[in-house]
Amino acid sequence: MSQAPFALPRPLRPRRLLVRSARFLVPLIYLCSSTALAQYPAHPVIGTTINPADISALDKAISDDAFKGRGPGTSEGEAAADWIANEMKRIGLGPGNNGSYFQTIPAVSIDLDAARSTFSFRTPDDALTPRFPDEVVYWTPRYASDEVKLVDSPLVFVGYGVVAPEYHWNDYAGANVKGKTVVILINDPGNEDNHPDPSFFKGKAMTYYGRWTYKFEEAARQGAAAAIIVHETTPAAYGWEVVRNSNSGTRSWLDAPDKNASMVGIEGWITLKTAKEVFKRDGLDYEGLKAAANRRGFKAVEMTGETLTVDARSTVARITSRNVVGVIRGTRHPDAYVLYTAHWDHLGVKPDAAGPDKICNGAVDNALGVSSILEIATAFLHDKPPPRRSVAFICWTMEEQGLLGSLYFAEHPLWPLKHIVGGINLDANLPEGRAHDMVLAGFGSSQLEDMLAEVLKTQGRVLTGDPEPEKGHFYRSDQFSLAKFGVPMLSPGGGYDLIEGGKAAGQAVHDDYRIHRYHQPSDEWNPDWDLSGPIEDLKAFYALGRELADSEVWPNWYPDDEFRTIRDRSMAQSQ
Repeated sequence: MSQAPFALPRPLRPRRLLVRSARFLVPLIYLCSSTALAQYPAHPVIGTTINPADISALDKAISDDAFKGRGPGTSEGEAAADWIANEMKRIGLGPGNNGSYFQTIPAVSIDLDAARSTFSFRTPDDALTPRFPDEVVYWTPRYASDEVKLVDSPLVFVGYGVVAPEYHWNDYAGANVKGKTVVILINDPGNEDNHPDPSFFKGKAMTYYGRWTYKFEEAARQGAAAAIIVHETTPAAYGWEVVRNSNSGTRSWLDAPDKNASMVGIEGWITLKTAKEVFKRDGLDYEGLKAAANRRGFKAVEMTGETLTVDARSTVARITSRNVVGVIRGTRHPDAYVLYTAHWDHLGVKPDAAGPDKICNGAVDNALGVSSILEIATAFLHDKPPPRRSVAFICWTMEEQGLLGSLYFAEHPLWPLKHIVGGINLDANLPEGRAHDMVLAGFGSSQLEDMLAEVLKTQGRVLTGDPEPEKGHFYRSDQFSLAKFGVPMLSPGGGYDLIEGGKAAGQAVHDDYRIHRYHQPSDEWNPDWDLSGPIEDLKAFYALGRELADSEVWPNWYPDDEFRTIRDRSMAQSQ
């Protein structure tokens, strides 16, 4: 397949909407295990156009308590995947994987037995044993054994734990951390301040070096025995309860030949208060060292006299989970694919969660994303003529475990990645009113943005960059897995400049969700949601996808983008 030159689409006219009420059918029965049957929510009756009643009905069903928070690999979580596959089949999507709606993901779950495990710092002022999960969360990714021990591993403060040659930065320069425990700051150097040097990383905007996944990966490359990240609410953009809820239960990894022996033996987070106490006991000034870590020339600091001892006892189990894939085959170019994606999994049941409700339903994160792409699929299926290129709708698993479902797809694609034209990933876009703008994580990256901006003009809207680039949203969801392999992907996040209330109202909506519902049991379906904003967004996403599917356009990353070289190399192989 040759790469066609890029061209902007013609402006599209908004589709006329016919709103229908949603009602529920007789409940369907799903087989949850070999020994038990469970009843799950019925499929709602869906209209043929994009409308809020459809979205709300789908979201209510997918985020129902019966699915127990959609934990991947659990009977209830996999029943949710079955539910989505049945919905795809019911509305008319074809199976996307050689006759199946599923791509099976081999994985491993590791459940730390906190009652039998220990985590303690030995300091000059006696031992400091932070409470799990209120002051520390930790785990092991290794599964050759059900017990991983670490005895008196010396502590080394490595600043942000970054090795970035393109920025002339190496926090590990001159340090030997093999067998030691590295203590790491969250985010990037400089992104909490408006740094005067514009070449200092990306200023306020986070790079991938600021992601916790990178920090653990780099610590492993350096030979560290343990890697502990210090949590700070302001730069992290979420509170400790999010860290606790995301990491205090069962964790999953893709099954690896070496059983993750190449990864750091102990990974974890500690609260800022705990970190300051550790530094204080060694006679170190946390704030002073943090300031030093933001300047060129920083050198790692041995925390003399302080060590970490851990005994991590876990229950290890091999599990399978599944990406759910439905496709509309193109009439002219069936081997070229436009993607709409959203992750179906969430955090499951959290016994340690505050309050009586322990189920993290994830109604916004990300039942709303799944509901949205199913609604777009319905619009494609009822709009004529059929698309010329194939349009695929993928619901990822294990996003909350580190983007694992999308990573597995990128490493084991159902179709050659060079055949994927581009895609849109929806993740936790909020119920809110209509907006003057649409915010895009990773703004300024690809030609897909130019196409989306043209579509938004038909709605009287503009495309804008993320007002909180320091939070690194582009690296925090599944679009990143495909972008790393060169596939152009968009990560839109709704609007901030609301028609009613402006930017202040938009920021308030986002802050309220982040503080009170994100990764908490309170993220539940609400019949009073204002979905007028998401509906307008979905119409724009549909229009963009339709234009891509009916064109010969092959959008690329901008020439100076970090993913451009990968895409160019991939596409050159198809010439």
